Amino acid sequence: MMFRRVLTTVTAFALLTGCSVTATETQPPGARVVTLVTHDSFALTPELLDKFKGATGITIKPLASGDAGEVTNKLVLTKDAPIGDVAFGVDSTFASRALKEGVFAEYASPEAQKGAQRYQLDPPNRLHAVDVGDVCVNIDVAAFKDIGEPKGYADLADPKYKDMLVVEDPATSSPGLAFLLGTVDEFGADGWTDYWTRLKANGVKVVSGWEEAYTQDFSGSAGKGPRPIVVSYASSPSAEIGDDGAARTKALLDTCYRQVEYAGVLNGARNPEDAKKVVDFLLGEQVQADVPGQMYVYPSREGVALPEAWTKAAPLPATARSLPAADVDAKREQWVQQWRMLVQS
Repeated sequence: MMFRRVLTTVTAFALLTGCSVTATETQPPGARVVTLVTHDSFALTPELLDKFKGATGITIKPLASGDAGEVTNKLVLTKDAPIGDVAFGVDSTFASRALKEGVFAEYASPEAQKGAQRYQLDPPNRLHAVDVGDVCVNIDVAAFKDIGEPKGYADLADPKYKDMLVVEDPATSSPGLAFLLGTVDEFGADGWTDYWTRLKANGVKVVSGWEEAYTQDFSGSAGKGPRPIVVSYASSPSAEIGDDGAARTKALLDTCYRQVEYAGVLNGARNPEDAKKVVDFLLGEQVQADVPGQMYVYPSREGVALPEAWTKAAPLPATARSLPAADVDAKREQWVQQWRMLVQS
């Protein structure tokens, strides 16, 4: 029965994702390979991976699996036949689902006490915070010299800013979902739908993901799109510093929703002991110092210096919105469905 259940799970995964997946994967005798299931934006300086292999004998094999929502879905779907040993990229908007489904094994990394514990979700320590990437509305500063900059959510529905905002679909995009959750937090269960009705009337544009919104529609990026307001990250302005040393864009800090990305050892991993070492590595000082420059996120570890451009243009917001994980897990699909009916009908 278990063998049939595993085959069914793997076959379903292959059909849904178009990937060829097998329940077992052979490695050369004596090889120590840890498959790291991650989102598409995962990046580290290659020398760090080489140093880790030299120190431990472990090769980290990244397996890109979409954005945070897609990663979570794949991990849940394949939990009886894991596609890797450790996963990184399940974020705070989806973590409760992964925990409820038993995707991750218990492991208390000693490195977690250096700051990651601030974002702990469950006492068994199945997930460890690797980075923080607050989702915030960003603006193209130059576009508002004559009309004044928007300050918060309410301004985005002001006719003065008609046809200026582009957002990501919360059904297909992690920052899109974070922005939706931020509006629920701001306007409450009885008011967020009215707010989105006003956004729709004010010409909000919805696209499938962050890359399209930021690089094609946003006027403040290299793509020079037509819209000067976009849902992006608090760290995004650090990538938009001009020759004069000033950032061309700005995050509206009153609109930030805290998004934390986690790593954990997968239940049923072929190589759980080495997977634990990879989790330690991701929480270690060298990787934590590398993530701002490579993935444009803030390290979870305390005492890690940010790049100079960040301290000027993209400091971590002192406060950010969040909703209880249990509420997000219980109501996420309902909120997304309501959003679809309001905005896409």
